Amino acid sequence: MKTYSVTDIGQKRKMNQDYVYCNEGAVGMLPNLFIVADGMGGHNAGDFASRFAVEEFVRQVSGGREKTLIKTMEEAVHRANQMLLEQAAARPELEGMGTTFVAATINGEDMYVANIGDSRLYLISGEEITQVTQDHSLVEEMIRRGEIKREEGRFHPNKNVITRAMGANVLVVPDFFEVRLMAGDFILLCSDGLSNMMDDHEIFSVIKSHGEDVAAAGARLLHLANEYGGRDNISIVLVGT
Repeated sequence: MKTYSVTDIGQKRKMNQDYVYCNEGAVGMLPNLFIVADGMGGHNAGDFASRFAVEEFVRQVSGGREKTLIKTMEEAVHRANQMLLEQAAARPELEGMGTTFVAATINGEDMYVANIGDSRLYLISGEEITQVTQDHSLVEEMIRRGEIKREEGRFHPNKNVITRAMGANVLVVPDFFEVRLMAGDFILLCSDGLSNMMDDHEIFSVIKSHGEDVAAAGARLLHLANEYGGRDNISIVLVGT
């Protein structure tokens, strides 16, 4: 397994509200753990939300006693969400904060994914790139209803309106996915600072063109997202199996 992770402020924002976590080693009963979170909220609230949610999730996983990987991740999500809400209630300057959250762990040939919001996980396998997660966003709902075409979504004025986030409600409902992997597959977790600046085909081309060098591929993705305008914070976790 080879990994690369980076988070960058981009070209337009004054603060980086993204947070990444990349650990090839065991975290509690999880064999490894990869996370991208994209915070939201005024002042430093978004920055606090993403970092706190990830750190609390990792803490919960580290001490978790659930019997399955999915149950471990699910319980950690709910507990981290509860703790995030308690922080917002106790500190007025954090009111209204929230964060997207996408996490993955790889156990042999199987990958388990949890997702809330519009940060994404892609699988690059053979000659295909597949978005495993489904965006919890207003634009994604419009696409599913046939109101706009998918290629219009990246440029829609409401593309940043999300419909689920950690810290937004007492009951947070993550999506879970189980994916069978093959040797040579790549897994990309990213915030919308990347996916809004590059289409899936270009992301695929960059990763495939660098072979097994995930560091070079990840660095190139970051460079291009900034070159194309860097309108948001950019976070990338790239894993080669």
